[in-house]
Amino acid sequence: MKPDRCDSKPHSSTGSQILRLEVRNFLPRVRSSLPSLTAAASPTMAGIKPECTLKIVKGEFGYVLEDVPHLTDYLPDLPTYSNPLQDNPAYSVVKQYFVDHDDTVPKKVVVQKESPRGIHFRRAGPRQRVYFESDDVLACIVTCGGLCPGLNTVIREIVCGLSYMYGVNHILGIEADILNSKEAYGGYRGFYARNTIQLSPKSVNDIHKRGGTILGTSRGGHDTSKIVDNIQDRGINQVYIIGGDGTQKGAAAIFEEIRRRCLKVSVVGIPKTIDNDIAIIDKSFGFDTAVEEAQRAINAAHVEAESGENGIGVVKLMGRYSGFIAMYATLASRDVDCCLIPESPFYLEGKGGLFEYIEKTLKENGHMVIVVAEGAGQDLIAESMKSMEHEDASGNKLLLDVGLWLSQRIKDYFARRQRMVINLKYIDPTYMIRAIPSNASDNVYCTLLAQSAVHGAMAGYTGFTVGLVNGRHTYIPFERVTEQGNKVIITDRMWARLLSSTNQPSFLSSKDVEEADSADDLQKLTVDKTESLGNGSPIENAI
Repeated sequence: MKPDRCDSKPHSSTGSQILRLEVRNFLPRVRSSLPSLTAAASPTMAGIKPECTLKIVKGEFGYVLEDVPHLTDYLPDLPTYSNPLQDNPAYSVVKQYFVDHDDTVPKKVVVQKESPRGIHFRRAGPRQRVYFESDDVLACIVTCGGLCPGLNTVIREIVCGLSYMYGVNHILGIEADILNSKEAYGGYRGFYARNTIQLSPKSVNDIHKRGGTILGTSRGGHDTSKIVDNIQDRGINQVYIIGGDGTQKGAAAIFEEIRRRCLKVSVVGIPKTIDNDIAIIDKSFGFDTAVEEAQRAINAAHVEAESGENGIGVVKLMGRYSGFIAMYATLASRDVDCCLIPESPFYLEGKGGLFEYIEKTLKENGHMVIVVAEGAGQDLIAESMKSMEHEDASGNKLLLDVGLWLSQRIKDYFARRQRMVINLKYIDPTYMIRAIPSNASDNVYCTLLAQSAVHGAMAGYTGFTVGLVNGRHTYIPFERVTEQGNKVIITDRMWARLLSSTNQPSFLSSKDVEEADSADDLQKLTVDKTESLGNGSPIENAI
């Protein structure tokens, strides 16, 4: 087992303060005794098995802080420097420049009178002392996975935050190398290509007005040892990784290898998933833009459906495992008659089925709009889907186009019945939504995420993801955002609000409700086990 620190020299005052915290490597052992807990997690990137270590700090009345790693955990004698922000004119009017060391944010804000204080995360923001001198910083930024509105905004604000707030002038973008390589590099593969661009506030000034990412991106391509070799060879000491849950798992593996080598390198993740399926955080950047842009497709489908005899508009939206975009777009539109998501099973034929509901709606209204998330109904089409066992480079299952499949099944049903002529139009705006620039709301959110990431790295924190928790920006350990995905809870009030808005049947049997409750209970059980471990419960003692 590797040592906790890279030497035995006396700690700095900050290092001593951090190392007094209680550190437990409990998650692997908890998961081995609770195998069902891992089933709820989203697919891992092939070959990535980061260690699961959480720093647990206990306090009175059931207070538990799930802290993030710090460079002084394994490099205890690092010098500190005054934060340049105290001399920054932009901050001269701020009453309190810096976040207090003890500031934390609760995971749960709705509690009962006798409830313990519960899990907390470290509050994001600038610290009074930093662990990097501005001239010594060589930062790099990499974007991984699929496209999402706001990627360029995050890149821009990391660059501008480092430069304008901390005076950092050496920032690299890990760029795609498509023209000069047989294989398209980008994302993690960009580390191997050794193809970088120098980034400055001037070079990124207008990129937030464009969709996509100026650095290029790809899925997979993760070789931890090669990536860290490249980071070490270049002298990079701050790594900003923008991507979804698979990317964050890769970032966790990079952090562990960097810690094993005792390198002074901060590894920071900025969560990116258009589906909003990353756990813990309130929402991911690009989600608001996606919901807003989805309205255009829904509106077009409504116009088409309303203009024809027995018109049906079918819109497929993103949502491989989570139906948040479909649900929120439906609630925002008010023109949708039926919303189908991966978390809520449905059936086509028979009493109470989808076909019966479509026929009833057409008789009453003369038209209908159906929104379906891309991961919905996969159990119904599994037999005809030969790619069910195939995965992409990120470990995601390759799904059949449920929109085309559902549209054809609806046409076939009414053709057999010969009692009603329908006019069905199918719209798939997926790539149009992914490729647009972020809207005003997401631009602000991207700015705050990027600046929080920069503040954390300069303060010496590492191995964390930045995210909004209950409206406050926080630093969250990689393990917590990757251990399971975020899903719509169909026994929750939000889904009930949607059902009351569309007036659609739930399509759920009593067995489906029980399974949904079990999934919700499983998610709560994971949290309860973590809280119990922090409180010195019998589970902890057994470990």
